[in-house]
Amino acid sequence: MSINKKSPYTAAITGGGFLFEETNILLPLLQSEERDKLLKQESLYNELLQINSEKSRKRCIAEVKRRYNAVSPSFWVDYQAMAEENQYAALFFVLLKTYKILFDFHTNVTIKRWNSISKAIFTEDLMMEFNEISANDAFVDSWSEMTKRKVASAYLTILRKIGMLDTDNQLQSLSCSNFDYYIRLEEQWFLEAALLLPYQIETIKKSTL
Repeated sequence: MSINKKSPYTAAITGGGFLFEETNILLPLLQSEERDKLLKQESLYNELLQINSEKSRKRCIAEVKRRYNAVSPSFWVDYQAMAEENQYAALFFVLLKTYKILFDFHTNVTIKRWNSISKAIFTEDLMMEFNEISANDAFVDSWSEMTKRKVASAYLTILRKIGMLDTDNQLQSLSCSNFDYYIRLEEQWFLEAALLLPYQIETIKKSTL
């Protein structure tokens, strides 16, 4: 357990995935002053999520709560006012902020592959990144091969869900019409994470001046 506490990594993404619908369902509860009470009730009585297994419900609620806490409450107010396409992009932003393993995959593998000739990404590319992380993090090094592959698979599934990875594993830019929002948040890194080209980023930056 001690190595877990020292590590910034978690494999918890395997227990949830993108959770778009679930996030939208739970948001009003999370924003309530009685959120702990309301979330506990939902985990017991399943009135909103309609997830049959109580264990699965609790895991889903825990992950959505983790993500909610990764950004400011005002972000979620802005999120609720966004069009669905922009909510998909915003939730991906939150995932990268919440799970360091996803951020490292995206920064050290996906963006580099995007800037290469092939512009494709596969599970084995992510497993190579796991080797790098494991060499410097005892907790990740303790994960089984199966756990690592589940984490890699979850990440690729998320990329497909938001349209950044096609059926041939070719990378695509993230579709979003409010990238200027992330400039105003002082989170410009997300534009590069969305696989925008430098001239596109410059155009968006100029539009916010």
